[in-house]
Amino acid sequence: MHKPYIPLLTENNVRTGFFDDARFQAVLKHLPEPVQHVVAFAYITGWRVPSEVLTLEWRQVDLVASEVRLSAGTTKNGDGRVFPITRALRALLLERAGVRDQLRLDRGHICPWVFHRNGVPITTFAKAWKTACVKAGCPGRIPHDLRRTAVRNLVRAGIPERVAMQMTGHKTRSVFERYNIVCESDFADAARKLDERQTLGSSPKGCAGSSAAAS
Repeated sequence: MHKPYIPLLTENNVRTGFFDDARFQAVLKHLPEPVQHVVAFAYITGWRVPSEVLTLEWRQVDLVASEVRLSAGTTKNGDGRVFPITRALRALLLERAGVRDQLRLDRGHICPWVFHRNGVPITTFAKAWKTACVKAGCPGRIPHDLRRTAVRNLVRAGIPERVAMQMTGHKTRSVFERYNIVCESDFADAARKLDERQTLGSSPKGCAGSSAAAS
């Protein structure tokens, strides 16, 4: 007795949304300041906005050691994570530290969260995000596109995939690869590199001559 053949459905969950720098900046300028900082942090780190960025506390930020940490058990895959503080990330965190310090001076309130509105943690910014995307000419984008963009930026920067996966919190390469999106500028860069290689080697005329001689 043979088991019946049951064809499996083709998986169709490839992620496609991402931001180039110009489009990201266009969205950013239409967001209120506290949300600008949230979005910029996600754009750099690729961390999940609801569970890893909005919940970030100052005890997880070490400006001296130049790293931001997520403890084991607090992430989606359960693993801890470390992201090195870049120049842009440091500037952002120093701005947030200034907001924290001013709040303490004005109200005597010590706020544990990095991202907040007047001391109240930000839990959502869906309406502000949707409005900003429409004004920037890219309606329909979602905050998770920032995670995909960060993966692509890390790979383009030449960071080894193993290291980049640890920085963004991707446990499997298959998921990470789906986030490593190719766009038109990637193809343009590929064409440029091919042109440079051909310039260094034989010209098309020379190649044709060599082929004729060989025959």
